[in-house]
Amino acid sequence: MYGFKIVDKLEKIDEDIQRDQLKYHSKRVLVSKEFTFDAAHHLHCYEGKCKNLHGHTYTAVFGISGFVDETGLMMDFGDIKDIWKKEIEIHLDHRYLNETLPAMNTTAENMVVWIYEKMAESLLKPENKKKYEGGRLEFVRLFETPTSYAEARREWMENE
Repeated sequence: MYGFKIVDKLEKIDEDIQRDQLKYHSKRVLVSKEFTFDAAHHLHCYEGKCKNLHGHTYTAVFGISGFVDETGLMMDFGDIKDIWKKEIEIHLDHRYLNETLPAMNTTAENMVVWIYEKMAESLLKPENKKKYEGGRLEFVRLFETPTSYAEARREWMENE
């Protein structure tokens, strides 16, 4: 009636599927994860509303590419979350960004580059470089509002 089916038998490793079948391909793939944080800031040398102290609920979106391992995973989404929590979010969430970030005008354009650099640096740590074959940060998008964002891309960050 509703077009769904209850699974008759749960597939079992080494019985219904072999370990050498878990890795379906050897192509580069991209995984993406997004996070939100709340922070306050104000802009210097700006004659608009943002010159005054105010806050945003920001959304940061990461795109990380690489090759899958023997189980078919490129990078566990939980690992991206761990890096975010330990290396980046601690400087941003419920913070006054003008104090916690390096000296800069806290525009979305400046902040997205800082976030990109922090994530890229984390992915290059020996333990992560070894874990994620060919893993590299492709982009970071930082939404300041639901309809406005700044973006940093690997090709711009590495080649310009």
